[in-house]
Amino acid sequence: MPTKITVTYDNPTDPDAFETHYAEAQERLAAALPGALHLETSKVWPKEDGTPTPKYRTVEIYFPDYDTAAAAVTTPAAQAFVTDVFRLGAPVTMLFSEVRTSTALTR
Repeated sequence: MPTKITVTYDNPTDPDAFETHYAEAQERLAAALPGALHLETSKVWPKEDGTPTPKYRTVEIYFPDYDTAAAAVTTPAAQAFVTDVFRLGAPVTMLFSEVRTSTALTR
């Protein structure tokens, strides 16, 4: 079953520094995980009144199956990515999930 690793970043104390470091390293390090098929990054919109939501950014790294994802997180590439995640100055949550549905919707 397809598997993804999701990293959600809370609001950083210094958004400009976060964005600078993120652009320089995070996407490159995430994409370097062995066996990764697809990388999706997002920046969370603020609430309608302009105030921040609890989360700031997300990264989703897709793998063909659980075993490939599990093997990827034991590699030096994963260690480099995770080490860098904690350098960004924002609390993070990491999820390891089975992808059950991926449907293109047409209206």
